[in-house]
Amino acid sequence: MKRLLLSAAFVTAALSGGSAYAACGDITLAVFSWQSAEAMSNVDKFILNNGYGCNASVIAGDTVPTITSMIEKGQPDISSESTPSLLGEVYKNGAAEGRISQIGTAISDGQVSGWYIPKYIADAHPEIKTVQDAVAHPELFPAPEDPSKGGVIQGPQGWGDTVVTAQLYKALDLDNHGFQLVPSGSAAALDGAIAKAYEQQKGYIAAYWAPTSLLVKYPMLRLEMAHDPEEWARCTSVQDCPDPKPNYWQEAEMVTLASAGATDKLGAEATEYIGKRSWTQAEVSAVMAWMTDNQANGEDGAKWFLANMPEVWTKWVPADVAEKIKAAL
Repeated sequence: MKRLLLSAAFVTAALSGGSAYAACGDITLAVFSWQSAEAMSNVDKFILNNGYGCNASVIAGDTVPTITSMIEKGQPDISSESTPSLLGEVYKNGAAEGRISQIGTAISDGQVSGWYIPKYIADAHPEIKTVQDAVAHPELFPAPEDPSKGGVIQGPQGWGDTVVTAQLYKALDLDNHGFQLVPSGSAAALDGAIAKAYEQQKGYIAAYWAPTSLLVKYPMLRLEMAHDPEEWARCTSVQDCPDPKPNYWQEAEMVTLASAGATDKLGAEATEYIGKRSWTQAEVSAVMAWMTDNQANGEDGAKWFLANMPEVWTKWVPADVAEKIKAAL
């Protein structure tokens, strides 16, 4: 009888308000290799684990294969920072079938990708404003390994922006107009190529995006070009499309995606947190600048953010959860 009474007391306690967040279970969070995504995924991990009692872990990946895995295999559970409009039919079909959905916003004022040139080239050649203006002058943007040709520096394979860059390059027939694609094996390699060229005051065209700390340290001009949403879905964002037409990024949303069943694992309260939390370009840029200055990773950046910018994140959670997070720090 004593054992039964103790068991009943334990069940009562487990169902009480003191364990209101115990329903959260094992959660996998995708983490991508750019700073804002690294930071946001690790912020989510820290808050979910320490504020809501989840068992959250991060899984490294790249946008296209990760989102495809979420749709086809249901793993990982959450992508803290993604841009569905850059993913073409892969995301649209998955969403239509209920295999993936948006459950929150990562960056409230979104992000923008494009081809960038350094500010000193833009200042010296104010007539260069568009992609077409720039590719008419390969001599201004020498490729690192073959300065006789112009170079377009692209990101690693697996990035949505890398697919778009390759399709735009093909659509403009730049192989036959004095250019070559310059691949990057990683996000660090892409940043390193840009930093090296900038510090040597050389011209370059690079596929990049905002917000990033790199654009704070190395000011660049985003080249302009028209966006056609139908062509984007048909071919620009489709890696194997054989006949791309010139087309460009538009300003894009940065949202949080969930695989089917992920919110059941999170529970209602943790799902509500994901739905409320987002930061602005200015706020995440401050985090990324600190990460760059301190050679810090996403986990370090998340802890710095939580310790130094409570005025932002305490609006995302109830007071009792905020106290748990502060205690964990």
